[in-house]
Order: sequence, then C-alpha cells, then structure tokens
Amino acid sequence: MASSPCGNTNFDSGLEIKTRSVEQTLIPLVSQITTLINHKDRPKKSERTLAAIHRVGQAVSVAVGRFVTVGEAIASENQELKDEMGQACFEARRAGDAIAQLTDVGSAMQPQTDGRVTVFSDRTGMVKAARLLLSSVTKVLVLADRIVIKQIITSRNKVLVTLDKLERVSTFQEFVQIFSQFGNEMVEFAHLTGDRQNDLKDEKKKARMAAARAVLEKCTMMLLTASKTCLRHPDCESARINKDAVFHRMRCALEQVIEIVTEARSCGENKVLPTSIYNTIKDFKCSVECLRENLHSSTPQIVAAELEALVERTEDFTDSPYTSHERRQAILGLCQLARQDTQQLVHAWIEAQQSVLAKEGTEELEVAILKTCQSISDLRRELHKVAVGRASDLLKAHGEHLPLRALKAAGAEGNLEAVAEYSRTLTEQKEQLVETCRLLCHVSGTEPLEITCIHAEETFHVIGPQIISAAQTLALHPSSKIAKENLEVFCEAWDSQLCDMALLLKEINDVFEGRRGDKRPYLSLPRPGKHSANLKTAKAVKLDAEEQTSMAKLGLELRLLSSDVDSEVEKWEEQEHDIVRQSQSLASMAYNMYLFTRGEGLLKTTLDLFHQAEVLSEEGLQLCSSLRKFSSQLVDEEKSVVITEMEKLVALCQQLQMGAKTPVQGKTATFQKVDSNIQTTRNIMTVVFSLLPVCNKLIKKYKSERTSLSSLQDWGDRQDASTPVKEEGALSSKNTNGFGVKSLEQHMAGLNLLESK
Repeated sequence: MASSPCGNTNFDSGLEIKTRSVEQTLIPLVSQITTLINHKDRPKKSERTLAAIHRVGQAVSVAVGRFVTVGEAIASENQELKDEMGQACFEARRAGDAIAQLTDVGSAMQPQTDGRVTVFSDRTGMVKAARLLLSSVTKVLVLADRIVIKQIITSRNKVLVTLDKLERVSTFQEFVQIFSQFGNEMVEFAHLTGDRQNDLKDEKKKARMAAARAVLEKCTMMLLTASKTCLRHPDCESARINKDAVFHRMRCALEQVIEIVTEARSCGENKVLPTSIYNTIKDFKCSVECLRENLHSSTPQIVAAELEALVERTEDFTDSPYTSHERRQAILGLCQLARQDTQQLVHAWIEAQQSVLAKEGTEELEVAILKTCQSISDLRRELHKVAVGRASDLLKAHGEHLPLRALKAAGAEGNLEAVAEYSRTLTEQKEQLVETCRLLCHVSGTEPLEITCIHAEETFHVIGPQIISAAQTLALHPSSKIAKENLEVFCEAWDSQLCDMALLLKEINDVFEGRRGDKRPYLSLPRPGKHSANLKTAKAVKLDAEEQTSMAKLGLELRLLSSDVDSEVEKWEEQEHDIVRQSQSLASMAYNMYLFTRGEGLLKTTLDLFHQAEVLSEEGLQLCSSLRKFSSQLVDEEKSVVITEMEKLVALCQQLQMGAKTPVQGKTATFQKVDSNIQTTRNIMTVVFSLLPVCNKLIKKYKSERTSLSSLQDWGDRQDASTPVKEEGALSSKNTNGFGVKSLEQHMAGLNLLESK
C-alpha cells in the first residue's frame, strides 16, 4: 500500500481555545472532517456517495487554501508571529492537500485495485490528516487571536500615556486639549475590551472584565470633574486627594484588563477569591453524598474538618453588629444541629464499613446522609435570608440619600462642621454596605456573581471617601460651580452602584430559587442627561398615594407580564441567545417600573421612570434587530409571523422612546405621561411574550431537521456560496463550503479598521 499523503507529524495540538469566535469557527470544520472519517464503509458505493465524498474533500481543500492565504497575509503584517504562523499555515495547506488526495475516489465503476491511496483504503491516513488540519487551523486562529490581545495592550498603553499627561497639566486650555484625546482613546479601548468580554468563554473572566470596564466608565466622568476642580483650586488638599484617588483607580482597572486578556499576574498581587460559604457547603455536601457510592471516598476527619471550616465562615454573619439577636441565635442553632447530624453520620458511616449486614448498615447511613444534607440546606437558607434581608433593608433605607443631600447642602453653605458630621454618617453607611456585599458574596451561588459582589464592595469602599473629600472641597470653596459639579458626579456614582446592587440582589435570589443565575446582563440606570437632553431640566416628582392607587392595576399587569417573560425564556435551551438576553433585560426593567407604581424599588421619581422607559425602548429596538436577523433564516409563512410581530414591537418601542423624551409641565401632564409610558411598556412586554415561544419552537424545529453542520452554518453566518451536497447515509445534506474563512477575514478587517483610526 502506498504511504499516507500526510505522513508523520509531531505538530502541537494541545492548544487551549479561550474565545467563542475561535471555537465557532472550528465547529463546522470538525463536522465536515467527522463526516469524511465516519462515512459508512459499505462493500458497494453508489455514484452519489462517491461524488459526495469527493466534493466534500475538495471543498475542504479549497477552503483551507483560502484560509491559509488570509493567515499568510496576517503573518506578513506581524513579524513577531511570522515564523509560527508560517509553520501553521504550511501544515494546514499540507493537510488540506492530503484530504483532497484521499477523497479523490473516482467512480463506482473504477476498480479500487489500482494502488491509489483513498479514504476507503487508508482510514488511518485520513485520521492523521484530519488531526493535522484541525491542530494547524486552531493554531492559526489562536495566533490571530494574539493580535487582538496586542491591540488591547497597545490601546491601553496609549490611554496610560495620555492619563499621565492629564495628571500633570497645569492649565485649563492644555487640559481640554488632552482630555479630548483621552476621550477618543477611551472609546477605542472600550470597543476593544467590550468585544473581548463578549468573546471570552470563561464566565469568571467575563465578570472580572465587566467589573474593570464599569470602573473605567464611571471614573472617566469623575476624572473630568476632579481634575477641573483641582485646576481651579490648586492649593486645596482635599481636591488633590480626590483627584489622586480617581487616577489611581483608573490605573488599577486598566491593569486588571491587561491581566485578564494576557492571563498575567502583576507582581504577585492577584488575589485568589475568598472561599464563600456557598462553595464550602457545596464541597461538604459532595463529600457526604459520595459516601453512597464509596464508603472510602473520604475520611471522618476530612468531613469533620470541612464542617468546621463551614461553621467558621458563618462568623461573618454571627459576629456582625448589624445581625439581630434572633438571626444570630438561629444561625448558631443550625450550626449546632449540623454538628450533631454530622456526628451521627460518622457513627453510621463507621458502622456501615464494619457491618456484616450490609443492607441494614446502608439504610442507616442513607438516613444519616439525608439528615446531614437537610441541616446544611437549612443553614444555607438561613444565611441567604440574613444576607438578602440585610441588603434589602439597606437599599430601602438609603433610597432617599439623606446623608448625600445633607453633605451637598452643608458643602454649599461652607459649613465644615456639618460636613464632618454627615461624613461620619456616610462612613457608617459605607461600612454597612461593604459588609453586606461581603455577606452577599457568601451566598451568591456562582463565581461570576461572587466577583460582582466583590466589585460592589470595593466600589462602595472607594467612593465613600471620595464623596467626603469632594464635599470638603466644596465647603472650603462654597461658591465654586466646578466643586459643586464634582460632588454631584460622585454622588451619582454612589447612586448608580446602589442600582447595580439591587439588580445583583435579584440575580442572587434567582440563583437561590433555581431560576436564571448569572446569564442576565446588569443594567445601570442612566445618569440625568446621559440619554436625553430634554430630560435635563425636567422636574423630578413622586406619585402620591392616590396616583399609586390608580396605577395599581396597570402595575400589576406589568408585573405579571414580566414574570411570564421570565418563565418563557427559562424554557430556551440556548440561554446565551441574543433574543433571550434582551428579553430578560426588558423583563427586569419592566419589573422596576412595576415597583415604581407601588412606591418601591430604585425608581424613586418620575424622572427615574422616564429614564428607565427610554433605556427599555433602546433595548427593545436591539431585540428587534436580533429578531430581524433571526427571521432572515426562516421560510415564507414562518418569516411572516415573526416579521409581523417584530414590526409591532418596533412601533411600540419608538412610541415609548418619543413619549419618554417629550417634556411636560404640571402635575396632571406628568401623571398622564407616566400612565402612557407604563401602558406602552405593558404592550411591549405583551408582544415579547407572544414572540418568545414562537421563536423557541422554530429554533427547535430547525435544529431537529438539520444536521449539526448545516445547523451551525445556516443559523450562524450564512455564506452565499454554500452548496449543499446530497448523498446517502452520513453525508446527507452536508454543506461543503468553507469553515470560517469569512469570519476570520471580517475579524481582521475590523482590526485593520481600528488601526487606521
């Protein structure tokens, strides 16, 4: 037999794929290769089967050729990757040629004894060629991904240079000029890191990236006002402290982004996440439940040590001065019960190991396992109740922002003593919020939510002192408009973090109750003026008791629709689908508007409600874009159904957007605007609720009808040049077009566009 065209190779295939884009580019190729390797090896092959195998093999070879051309172009433009990329491209081309040769099977009438090596005579050769092709293509993609990382690092470096210049400016004219450049660089950095965040596969990294980007977004406005204040009052120590803190936090956030994308550790400062009670409970229950399968899976000493570690972590709850006596006693009692049940478990465990009557020993052990797990679950429920209850009470108590208002007033009056007094009150509130975030971290239920809790804790810890230094500056210069504006910006940041904490609290409850978890995006309320200039001068008012009563029925309808949408999206298999994520966001915002009708939640005034309505309308239009893209994959009747409902949704979102932006004067007009906004939101949620099951059903239908390859290509980025191959058996209805060259070309075109800016 002739030797395999691929030959032997030691090409490295142990590459870790860290982004979804690389993974999705490889999936169709894997499907095509699998099709070739797993064809039905019948004694007789029909002309159609042979032709299909030949066409699939040739299509793979052609696609590899185009792909390699792109890779070689990337190598020529990036000298540091030239050798590695060149080798990977060479291996990919060689493997593609080998597959083309192995699938050149001729016709059914041609005798297979002419000595040619084909997929039928050399299955091992095809497997080697396939492995080489997959590893080399993966390496090309991973190397191309390094360019994205390089872009982020380069962008970060530009931001740092400009940041240093901003810190050293001494005149307003120079500051304005450099800040303009800084703003453009931050926009580019935000786009690059946002794309990277969405592309990451690791949910922990995504959460860390989201936290770092949130810091940069909020600090950009703080940097502007803090720097202006320092320039206006250069001899003011509190202004300098305020500014320095902002610059320091921005640099830390920039460094964190680079640590995430490069997986580097800066001077050993990367701290490991503290072990939460939730994870400790999970590990303990796992150890206990494993005894059902293997009595020697652990030891009594290890299980006892795990329990004591768990109990020790509950001290964050029991030692807190803010935990009520009743709650403290309940936690201590449950800890003691867990100890007793664990002791009984150990006794039953030893008995089961020594028992001659295995059945009786196993039954006693099973009862002990169930009792131990139940007592631990009761403890977890109590801890969750304490943490969530504390957070809810704090959010409700701080909703009026009394210390912030008092600080603003005292600063504007130049009353340093009053500023000092209210600063102590704010510091106490900050400590309460920091500790509550720590407790929420213990019961969060997922690592991404743990990271978000830690981010919230750090944010309150930092912003509290910054508000105080800004208030001190205003008190020293009470007539300074810039100092007043600076204090306002920091107070808004505090308010924004409270909003984020409320949404985080809802996510933690969802996890505990077995609903969504960390799939939902976090949405912060926009700052006044951020989304609509018309709203800047609008008067913020609250609904009185009579108005709340008249709104009750409408609000209840909104709540029910929000719950219906939540329930519907939970039925989707693809929880990362854009339609799912955007529908969840709409449901979350609609629920906030329902709480407003009851005088609860974080939407305190009509101005807050109108801001929320405008953001909801924008998210609804984003959902319409996703629906339009989805409908392009459908046939006539199905497409018509989705398009009809989508057009209704577009009209309603535009109506809500215009209604939210329209300025009104007077109490009656304001109430009418509130009523109109909530009615339109209700109508939007009604359409969304009707669309979700239709889209879910269609996706399931198409998935069941198509093979894995055609499903991935037709529901993803359809390529006009695709040509279906119809044949027998495993090759039926396979798409033989390229495996992601187009996506790579678009990816690199995006990078070139950014470079040319």
